[in-house]
Amino acid sequence: MDRSPGDRPSPVDQPNAPSDPPDQPPTAHAKLDQSSGNQPAGPGAAGEALAVLTSFGRRLLVLVPVYLAGAIGLSVGFVLFGLALYLGWRRVREEKERSLRVARQLLDDEERLTTKTLYMSHRELPAWVSFPDVEKAEWLNKIVAQVWPFLGQYMEKLLAETVAPAVRGSNPHLQTFTFTRVELGEKPLRIVGVRVHPGQRKEQILLDLNISYVGDVQIDVEVKKYFCKAGVKGMQLQGVLRVILEPLIGNLPIVGAVSMFFIRRPTLDINWTGMTNLLDIPGLSSLSDTMIMDSIAAFLVLPNRLLVPLVPDLQDVAQLRSPLPRGIIRIHLLAARGLSSKDKYIKGLIEGKSDPYALVRVGTQTFCSRVIDEELNPQWGETYEVMVHEVPGQEIEVEVFDKDPDKDDFLGRMKLDVGKVLQAGVMDEWFPLQSGQGQVHLRLEWLSLLPDAEKLEQVLQWNRGVSSQPEPPSAAILVVYLDRAQDLPIVTSEFYPPQLKKGNKEPNPMVQLSIQDVTQESKTVYNANCPVWEEAFRFFLQDPRSQELDVQVKDDSRALTLGALTLPLARLLTAPELTLDQWFQLSSSGPNSRLYMKLVMRLLYLDSSEVRFPAVPGTPGAWDLDDESPQTGSSVDAPPRPSHTTPDSNFGTENVLRIHVLEAQDLIAKDRFLGGLVKGKSDPYVKLKLGGRSFRSRVVREDLNPRWNEVFEVIITSIPGQELEVEVFDKDLDKDDFLGRCKVSLTTVLNNGFLDEWLTLEDVPSGRLHLCLERLTPRPTAAELEEVLQVNSLIQTQKSAELAAALLSVYLERAEDLPLRKGTKPPSPYATIAVGDTSHKTKTVSQTSAPVWDESASFLIRKPNSESLELQVQGEGTGALGSLSLPLSELLVADRLCLDHWFMLSNGPGQVLLRAQLRILVSQHSGVEAYSHSYSHSSSSLSEEPELWGGLPHITSSAPELRQRLTHSDSPLEAPAGPLGQVKLTVWYYSEERKLISIVHSCRALRQNGRDPPDPYVSLLLLPDKNRGTKRKSSQKKRTLNPEFDERFEWELPLDEALRRKLDVSVKSSSSFMSRERELLGKVQLDLTEIDLSQGAAQWYDLMDDKDKGSS
Repeated sequence: MDRSPGDRPSPVDQPNAPSDPPDQPPTAHAKLDQSSGNQPAGPGAAGEALAVLTSFGRRLLVLVPVYLAGAIGLSVGFVLFGLALYLGWRRVREEKERSLRVARQLLDDEERLTTKTLYMSHRELPAWVSFPDVEKAEWLNKIVAQVWPFLGQYMEKLLAETVAPAVRGSNPHLQTFTFTRVELGEKPLRIVGVRVHPGQRKEQILLDLNISYVGDVQIDVEVKKYFCKAGVKGMQLQGVLRVILEPLIGNLPIVGAVSMFFIRRPTLDINWTGMTNLLDIPGLSSLSDTMIMDSIAAFLVLPNRLLVPLVPDLQDVAQLRSPLPRGIIRIHLLAARGLSSKDKYIKGLIEGKSDPYALVRVGTQTFCSRVIDEELNPQWGETYEVMVHEVPGQEIEVEVFDKDPDKDDFLGRMKLDVGKVLQAGVMDEWFPLQSGQGQVHLRLEWLSLLPDAEKLEQVLQWNRGVSSQPEPPSAAILVVYLDRAQDLPIVTSEFYPPQLKKGNKEPNPMVQLSIQDVTQESKTVYNANCPVWEEAFRFFLQDPRSQELDVQVKDDSRALTLGALTLPLARLLTAPELTLDQWFQLSSSGPNSRLYMKLVMRLLYLDSSEVRFPAVPGTPGAWDLDDESPQTGSSVDAPPRPSHTTPDSNFGTENVLRIHVLEAQDLIAKDRFLGGLVKGKSDPYVKLKLGGRSFRSRVVREDLNPRWNEVFEVIITSIPGQELEVEVFDKDLDKDDFLGRCKVSLTTVLNNGFLDEWLTLEDVPSGRLHLCLERLTPRPTAAELEEVLQVNSLIQTQKSAELAAALLSVYLERAEDLPLRKGTKPPSPYATIAVGDTSHKTKTVSQTSAPVWDESASFLIRKPNSESLELQVQGEGTGALGSLSLPLSELLVADRLCLDHWFMLSNGPGQVLLRAQLRILVSQHSGVEAYSHSYSHSSSSLSEEPELWGGLPHITSSAPELRQRLTHSDSPLEAPAGPLGQVKLTVWYYSEERKLISIVHSCRALRQNGRDPPDPYVSLLLLPDKNRGTKRKSSQKKRTLNPEFDERFEWELPLDEALRRKLDVSVKSSSSFMSRERELLGKVQLDLTEIDLSQGAAQWYDLMDDKDKGSS
C-alpha cells in the first residue's frame, strides 16, 4: 500500500497506535475516543454553518486590497505583486509544516519499532547488557617496554651495591658472595588489564593490575669460597597486583604513597641453574628450591605489602605499611562426610577407607587438622582464627587429604569468598568438595574489631561458652608496629662470654617479641646502633588483662642481649583508642637506649544482632542484605556480577604425553600345542595405564619380537610421582597369559620433555620393551598450527588414531537466568561439555536458576579448524534448559586463543560464564616420530641416527626430596650390594609430634638358600629395649629377592632419648607354613647418634650376618 510520507497511518495499518506513554495508563485513549464519538447532532450542524460563513468572510477580505488599489488609482501590477508575495509565503510555510510532520512520524515509528523488537521501554536495559570494568592498558605496556632496559641497569646497581653486601653480612659462609651477571632480558613485564575500584574513602585510589611476566631474565651468583655458581635463567609470574594510591594530598605529587601487594598467591615459576651446588653450602643445606619459591612468592602476598612513600615526612607510615586487619574469621572445622576411599590392600583387590585430615588456608595463614584414621565421615571439631585484610578478594580454602606414608592422596577442596562471611555474620553449612566427592561442615563467624575496652568482659564471657580446640578462643588482637631503636650499646669483648673473642663493633640488632609461648622475630639490621625496622607483628590474645608483651633486642647471633622491655597489656586497656604510640626505655642496656613502637589493641566482637541463619542454601532470599548499606571493613565496594571467570591457578597447566610403543624383544612363549608337547610362540599386545585411563595396542600374531609402532596420547598434570604402568599379554581364546610388566616414572619426561628407553619386563624370565615418551609443549599461539598439522600427517602411523594438534581447556563457572516453569520449583541443572566423542558432565546443583559449577575439563583437539565445543544445560527430570555451540575457529582468531565472558544459550533465555582456552601442541622431537616409520626395516639403525635418538641431555634432578622419593630407580654410581643384599631405609625425627619415624622402602639382591626364593619381611627393634612395645614388623612378600614394602613405623619418644637408641633392622623369611621358625636373611644396626635425623634421607644399608639365626 503506497502513501506519501506526510499521510498519517490509519488504525488498520497500525494496530498498536497510538502508543501509550510510559506514565499514562492505556485506557486514556479509549476514553478520548468514546467522548469524541458520542457528541449530539445539534451542536455539530451549527458548527458547520459557522465554518461556511467564516470561509466566505475570508474570501471577501481578499478583495479588499483590490478595491483600495482601484480607489487610490494604482496600477494592477501592484496588486499582482502583492498576491505573488502572499502565495510564496504560504507555500514556504506549508513545506515547513509538512517537514515537521514527517520528522515527527519517523520518530514515532522508530520508538514503536524499538519497543516492539527489544520488548523494553526507553528507561530499561536487558539483563545481558554488561559494561566490563577491566580495561586494557597497551599504552602502559609501551611505557614499560621503553623503561625496561633502564630498569635493568637500576636492578644491576641495586643488587651489586645493596643486596650483595647484605647477603655477605647475613652468613659467615657467604662472605665471598657476588653477582656475576644481572640481565633482565628483552621481554618486559606485561599488564594484561587494569581495573579501578571506586573506594569507600575519597582519599585513596585502588587499582587491580593483572600482570603477566614470561621473561628471559638471567641472574648469576657465585660463592668463590666453595667454588659454587648458581643463578636464575628464565622466570614466569602471573597474578593480580593490587595498587593503592593513598593518601591523596593537596600538594604535588598529589599522591602521598603507593602500596602494592598480591591478594592471592601469584603463580611463580623460576628456572634455577646450579641449585644443587648452592644448597650444598653449609647453612643452606636445609633449603630447597620449593622453599625458596615459597619465600619469594609470599614476599608480596597479604599481609605483606610494599610501600613506596612519594613525599617526605609522611604521616602514619606504619599504618599504611601494615594497616589493621578488616576483621577476624573464626573457622570451626566440624566434620566431613561421604569422602572417597583411597586406601587399597592386596594390590587393589580389597578396598579400605581413608585417613583424612584437612588443610585450612586464608592467604599465607595455613592450619592443619589432626588425622582421623580409617574413617570416611570424620569428626574434627577444631577451631582456627584467621586475620582478613581485604574484603572482597581473599578466600577461605579447605583441602582434604588422605594421610599415607609416602604421598598423601587428594580428596577434594572448597573455596569461599570472605565477603560472604562478612555479609552473613555467621554461616553454618555443609560445603561440597570440588575435584572430589563428599562435603565438609564449617561454621564461620565474622568478628569485628572494636576499640572499646568496656566490651572486654562481655567478650570473655562469650568465649567461656565456646568449645575450641586445639587453642582457646581469642578475645583481642595486638598489632605491634616496630619502628626503630636509638643508641643501642656498642658490642665490646666484655659483653661476650670468654669463648667468644670479638673486638668493638657496631651491633647487628634484631628484635624478638613474645606473648606467652608465641614468639616472632624481626629482620636483622647489620652494623647499626640506631637500626630502623619498620615492621608489623600481630598476636592473638586470650585475656589481655593478665598477659604481657616481652621484647628482647639481641645481636644476630642471639647470644648477646642489647636491651629488654616487658609491657603489661593491661596498660593498653586504659589508653585512648587502646593505642600506645611512643618511645619505650630499654632495660639492661645503655642509658639512652630506647625503642619506638606503636601498639594497637582491638577486641574481637561477634554482633549477635547481625547473625543470620539461612533456611536452605541457594534459595531466594537466603542471603538477602540491604544493598544500600556499605560494606564495612572493605577497601572496595561490593563487586557487580562478574564479567570474567576466576578459575583455579592450576587451570590450563596440563601437558600432553605422547607414548610411542615401538617393539619388544625376547618375549616368553606361552602357546602350547598337542597338550604341551609342541612349543609355539605368543600373540603379544601391550596395555598402558596412566592417570585413570588405559590404552591397548593391537595384537601381533605369533611373534616373540613384535613391532607395534603405535602412538597414544593422554593429558597429564605436573603432579610429581606419576607412573606409567605397562603390561604385556599373550592373546588367547579364554584367558590372556601374562608376559611381563614394568613401570616408568614420568619425572624425567616432565622435566626434560623426552625419554627413549628399553625397559626390562619384570616378573618374567626374559623380555624387554622399547618405549618413547614425549611431553608436548602447549603454546597459546596459532602461528604454528599449519606446521603442526603437516607434521602430524607425516608422522601418523597406520595403526594409531589421528594425532592431536591442540589442547582445549574449558572452565565452566556458573549460569544465570535459566528458564523457570510456572507452578514448579526451580530446576536442578547440570551441564554436559563435549568435543567430538569425548564429554564431561558436571555436578548437579539442587533447585536454582543460577547454578555455580566451578568445574573444568580438557580435550584433545585433532582438527581445530573444523571441530566445535558443544555445551548442553539440562535439568534433572525437567529436560533441556539451553545449549551452546562454539566453533573452535573462533578461538583461533581470539587474543591468546582464549575467550572468557558470558555466552547466551540458544533454545532458552539463560547464559553461562565460561572460559575456553586453546593451545597448540608443538612437538620438540618430531624427528622421533618420523623415524618410527622406518624403524621396522632395521633395528640397527638406532645407533646410526644420533641426532634423533642419542642427542638427548643427561637427565638429572636438582631437588633432593625428589631423589629420595624415586625408590624404584637407583643411581648407577651406587655401591654394589653386599653378599647378603641391601635394605633401603629412611629414618628421621618428627619434632612436631615428638616421634621417631622409619620408612622401610625395599630390599634388593637378598640371599636365596633353598630352591625357591624366600618370603621376606622386615623386623625393627629399638634397642636396648627388646620388648614388644618397641618392636615393629612389616608385611610379608611372597617368593622374591627384591621385595618392595614402602611401610612406615613410628615410636613416640623425646629427641634426646631417641639419640641414645639403636635401631636393629632384621630381614627374615618364613621357613614353612606350619612352623614358627624364621630364617634370618641379614640384619643391620643403626646408631641414631650418627644419623642426621633432621634430614630424613633414604639410604641403602648392607645386610650383615648374625650368629643367632632361626629364632624370632
